[in-house]
Amino acid sequence: MSFVQLGLIEELLKAVADQGYTTPTPIQQKAIPLIIEGRDVLAGAQTGTGKTASFTLPLLQRLVATHNPEQNPRRVRALILVPTRELAAQVYENVIAYSKYLPLQIQSVVGGASVGMQTRDLKRGCDIIVATPGRLIDHVNQRHVNLSNIEVLVLDEADRMLDMGFMPDIKQIMTLAPKKRQSLLFSATVPNAIKSLASQLLNNPIEVEVAKQNATAENVTELVYGIGREYKRELISYLIGSNNWKQVLIFVRTKHGADRLEKQLIEDGIRTAALHGDKTQGARNKALEQFKTGKVSALVATDIAARGLDIDDLPHVINFDLPQVPEDYIHRIGRTGRAGSSGAAISLVCPEEAWQLVEIEKLLKRHIPRVEDTGYEPVSLKVMDAPKKNAPSANGKKDFRHTKKPGAKSAKAPAGRGAGGQRTDSRGKGRSNSRGKS
Repeated sequence: MSFVQLGLIEELLKAVADQGYTTPTPIQQKAIPLIIEGRDVLAGAQTGTGKTASFTLPLLQRLVATHNPEQNPRRVRALILVPTRELAAQVYENVIAYSKYLPLQIQSVVGGASVGMQTRDLKRGCDIIVATPGRLIDHVNQRHVNLSNIEVLVLDEADRMLDMGFMPDIKQIMTLAPKKRQSLLFSATVPNAIKSLASQLLNNPIEVEVAKQNATAENVTELVYGIGREYKRELISYLIGSNNWKQVLIFVRTKHGADRLEKQLIEDGIRTAALHGDKTQGARNKALEQFKTGKVSALVATDIAARGLDIDDLPHVINFDLPQVPEDYIHRIGRTGRAGSSGAAISLVCPEEAWQLVEIEKLLKRHIPRVEDTGYEPVSLKVMDAPKKNAPSANGKKDFRHTKKPGAKSAKAPAGRGAGGQRTDSRGKGRSNSRGKS
């Protein structure tokens, strides 16, 4: 099937061709005709499936069909809600690219950006707003924007929005938009909470699902390294340096952990940037741009980056910490292996995280292969050997014991700092460290 067969107008076909796309993805094949018809759609689609174009292209076609060039100022006719600033930036860029040959105006409304500039642009009028809920509500409350003329409402990454506590904001926005509208809900997973939201938001929707729920891309190679927590940083430095990896996205659990690992990797000679919620929007944009352009090789990120990052041919993802929510594992490693490209996802798992690994594998309904020889003292990832979180010991105190074998040697130096360029691991093995400072 071609994009022509989907019924898209010439201007959109030209814009799609400019992006280098020739064949629509499965979600695009199923969703675009339905949205052009004006149907409400509940779509379950994993990241990297082309879902942004699947709602953007038909949305643009519907708006331009009834566009009034005499309308001044322009009224907001379509609203795309997303959970994070990074995803908003990506969706905004896509809408701009696909509307290249159309007389439509698009505005981004996100936190971290200048309120004054956004207010000025909103008062000038626009056809489409791409927004995060919190900042949009701020503008609504200050009467900078009117949502009473919305014709199409899109909720992208709806499951993530629920996880982040945006439900009250979404409900408020729904009350401000006309009841007679087209509504589209896209979600990587479709649990009962999403179906409940869909029943409130959508009118007689058609449900579309193109990827098996809780599935990872087939072209992503997944591996688990069982390793003591204290050796994780060293192993990452070794993997990046010895394999000369040019681009690796590393996920950590906390903002403090991201800053700490960034500093440590820089000390190891690896050009690194951090991305998390405490960074200013300018700093976040700079870090992402440096990573995309190759100015830094490693990007250390919290789960704020697990969705919405669109990086062409990202080859490697590393879970420095396993995510607290099993579903986030899928979203994290979904940053690689996109659009048919191959990728690798490596999880560094210490015994204390064995329970989280069990939950992830239970969700996936399969076993993730283990690396037998990690170069370090073997650790057990069996649940029976892993200390349960906050489990009381015999003396009533919380048990955070490590399962490292007594007498195991410690790796004293980070990767690449051994004598003679040799990396000595915890078993006394020497490894040549070929890490370059690319």
